[in-house]
Amino acid sequence: MEQILKGKLIRPAYDTGREMLFCGDSLKVLDKIKSQSIDLIFADPPYFLSNNGITCSGGRAVSVNKGKWDVAQSLQEKHNFNRKWIHKCRRILKVNGSIWISGTFHNIYSVGMALEQEGFKIINNITWQKSNPPPNLACRCFTNSTETILWAQLNNPKSHHVFHYEEMKQENNGKQMKDVWTSSLTPPSEKKEGKHPTQKPIFLLERIIKASSNENDLVLDPFCGSSTTGVAAKRLGRQYIGIDSSEEYISLSIRRLEHVQKGLF
Repeated sequence: MEQILKGKLIRPAYDTGREMLFCGDSLKVLDKIKSQSIDLIFADPPYFLSNNGITCSGGRAVSVNKGKWDVAQSLQEKHNFNRKWIHKCRRILKVNGSIWISGTFHNIYSVGMALEQEGFKIINNITWQKSNPPPNLACRCFTNSTETILWAQLNNPKSHHVFHYEEMKQENNGKQMKDVWTSSLTPPSEKKEGKHPTQKPIFLLERIIKASSNENDLVLDPFCGSSTTGVAAKRLGRQYIGIDSSEEYISLSIRRLEHVQKGLF
């Protein structure tokens, strides 16, 4: 996949010929990817909810803080960040490609506005309903049990996004699939190689990739974390590029991808 890189080559932390991982600043790595070279983007950007609050995990109160990358910023700083990385993703996305972005109320409204400002058209607003959310310890509001995933394409008359309607219908017992998807939180069986604080279940990424890409397409995740996107892409016969600033999570991604290669997932 080196042909999609432009200018002075940057060295990947992992490269199998079909999967590449880069450890570094996502904004800088995105600049090294050639224009209109990516078929599908899934992004799970910082939600900016690390505010020294508490949540429930395993039946006990724990800090909501995820890391420095998730520390809350001012409204304008958060929105500028979202516009910046979405702008860079727009340049590298193929005309018939599409982008999916996951978030909660902490960031998703900024993401939606940034998409439109940067020349995208939103296709769907998917609600991921968690069947086993952590309880609300404060008891001052409703339990948070959903995340939103925005699906968008370029706002261009020449853009015709991929959608495998019939496959999704078959997966939904012969009925049109709706925009509310229900599943549990990421199960322990998917965390055997290590844990990431915002790891998504494979079910979610497999549905997204199956719905909106073709076999051998190139899937990019600019904030890959533990590379659930990569695991799903590899299992479905797609190519994959993941970017993360953490060496720890890149190492975790490598272990997970190698287990898929060995047929252990």
